[in-house]
Amino acid sequence: TIMIFPGMKLYIETTLCIFTILFSLFGYVTSIGDVIYAINAGGEAHTDSLGVRYERDPLQGKVGTASDYGKRLLIGRVPPNDHILYQTERYHHNTFGYDIPINEDGDYIMILKFCEVYFNAPNMKVFDVVLNGDHTIVPDLDIYDRVGNGIAHDEYIPFNVVKGRLYYNEEESDIRGGKIRVEFIKGYRDNPKINAIAVIKGNFHYIPKLPAIPTEPETEEYREEVEDKKSGKNRRPSGPRTPDPYSVDDSSIMLPVFVAIGAFIPLLFCLCKL
Repeated sequence: TIMIFPGMKLYIETTLCIFTILFSLFGYVTSIGDVIYAINAGGEAHTDSLGVRYERDPLQGKVGTASDYGKRLLIGRVPPNDHILYQTERYHHNTFGYDIPINEDGDYIMILKFCEVYFNAPNMKVFDVVLNGDHTIVPDLDIYDRVGNGIAHDEYIPFNVVKGRLYYNEEESDIRGGKIRVEFIKGYRDNPKINAIAVIKGNFHYIPKLPAIPTEPETEEYREEVEDKKSGKNRRPSGPRTPDPYSVDDSSIMLPVFVAIGAFIPLLFCLCKL
């Protein structure tokens, strides 16, 4: 017989609780697939809200410029723990990219994380993203035009690997040296950039997506419509203004009457003398 003291009982319950939490977290992470590559561009290592471990940027001190300018913003669309993935970035005045090891056949999803933290208008930063030198996976990316300033934006790129070849949208290319390359192409509008990258081996449908951006009603137009319904004075009919028939001067109509009365008075005076 094993005697369990109150203190031991509390210890056992606490230990079981911890194991349950760890098991649940592990099960959730593995359910989205096998994370084979994840880096926090322009920043340090970080574990996100899903338990995915993003490593320190491998291009640190080698290519491009690391920036944490986005730390002045609270990033929309993601939980606070994930803000750092969108607050740091790497940009370059020329085309740059990352080499990603691929050692097995199967289905993969590349998640490219972006956030516009500098510009406040569209058409200021526009660039392409190319996979493995042959596949334009994101053409003419204008982050602000997609989501605005300080809002997380993810691009989900599914692809397949079969016997050393990469397949994307019915196109194929060779995998050389057991690595594929994702590149951010310099265009005519500012510099290409990336905030974070993750590559997961698994089914695309099981990958958690960012929530939809809430849409706000056109408040100004809505207010004008309400005011028009409340007051007919705000409604302006088209075409020339119709004159008010009651505002016409009546003097021209009464003139003959005054002339007749003026002529009749002397005649009446003469008749009275007779």
